[in-house]
Amino acid sequence: MKVLDTAPQRVSTVVTQRVSTAVQRYLPEPFVIAIGLTVAVFAMAMLIEGTGPIETVRLWGDGLWALLSFSMQVTVLLLTGYMLANTPIVQRLLDGMAGRVTDPRVAVALASLIGLLGAWFNAGLGMVLGTIIAQRLACHVRGMHYPLAVAGGYAGFCIYGIGVSGTVPLSIATPGHPLEPLMGVAPLSATVFHPVMLGTSLLVAVALPLFVALLHPRTLDGVIEADPATLPAPAGAVTDAGPRPESLSDRLSHSRVPGWVMGMIGLTYSVVYVMDGGAINFDSINALFLFLCMLLYGRPFAFLKSLRESTPMISAVLVQYPMYAGIMGVLAGSGLMATLAGVFVATSSAETLPFFSFVSGGFINILAPSTGAQWAIQGPVMVEAAQRMGADIAATSMGVAMGDQWTNAIQPLWILPALAISGIKLRDAMIYLLYITVFLGVIYGAAMLLWGFTA
Repeated sequence: MKVLDTAPQRVSTVVTQRVSTAVQRYLPEPFVIAIGLTVAVFAMAMLIEGTGPIETVRLWGDGLWALLSFSMQVTVLLLTGYMLANTPIVQRLLDGMAGRVTDPRVAVALASLIGLLGAWFNAGLGMVLGTIIAQRLACHVRGMHYPLAVAGGYAGFCIYGIGVSGTVPLSIATPGHPLEPLMGVAPLSATVFHPVMLGTSLLVAVALPLFVALLHPRTLDGVIEADPATLPAPAGAVTDAGPRPESLSDRLSHSRVPGWVMGMIGLTYSVVYVMDGGAINFDSINALFLFLCMLLYGRPFAFLKSLRESTPMISAVLVQYPMYAGIMGVLAGSGLMATLAGVFVATSSAETLPFFSFVSGGFINILAPSTGAQWAIQGPVMVEAAQRMGADIAATSMGVAMGDQWTNAIQPLWILPALAISGIKLRDAMIYLLYITVFLGVIYGAAMLLWGFTA
């Protein structure tokens, strides 16, 4: 009986070790992956679409700065989110939560759950929240496998597309959206709060943390704890002490009044913005985080000190966004994205179109990790196909959204913020992100088939 009980565990351990060894040996850095994807898309555009080499380069160059605004939004989010997490009061709150956890499996499950909850409500919040709580847990929980905690916390981002801040459901719920002549307006009750989508969100919120917990190494030999140098200072250790203020400028820099005044003005605006019906998006979250930082740090000296300490983590992020924007320029300008979407449409029926929208969305997201740009090109193809086949248009649209969020777990661009905050390497987390992608793929694929056949 004992042999039967342990055999599956042994097989699982051997498989995990072999996959992990392959990932460690062959997986390049995200920057190298971005270069490889660029070359691959160039080749596909020339071979499949017949785009000439010079024209392909021109499309790539014209698209380089298409994500400039978005990359700045992500940069500000990373800086302010990390600074906010390092304010003494927030550190004490996070440490109070993390300090109650002693079991490593519970810790990694908690990081995943918090990442999921944050991402379902807001994409920007989910992008950093799971990783930050993973850091705080690493300060308290002995024997916690840190790469798994970071992977689990980041993987919560893979639910944002069917949450209340999802790009596709918000877009098609807005009167006047580009596809309204084809599909009309789809309220959130028909997408995010549809029984299939809401049930999927609840299932993932329960199942993913449990799955992440099961991935935790059973022995200390397989555990990699966090490098203390990559962790924030313990609560109470953050200080804003500086040279004794002598001049008027020094006294102003060390006074809490400027930060309190600016912080209150900014927070008042955030409240007014919401009361006026403003959308909760990257800009509004960034404004909230920025002015909360000013209020909680108080002294300009302390705020600027924290800003300087947080800046190095964004360097890799800034360089790679233009590269992916160039890739999207080629995909859109050459017609390659529409062609790829059409391949999946050709194999679909009215019942299976939502499922194949999901699969195609996941595939295209690896090449073009921008939901808005992907929906602008893939959306019309899928919506027209749904009309022609008599498929459920809302289900087909959400299939694209779900596919886009599904492969975020293994999309090198999206994980950059988590790597920058945590200090780990992509190859350390990728083995777990691959498992999570397969796990979520089964849930999401089944949800799309259920919706397609019951619509």
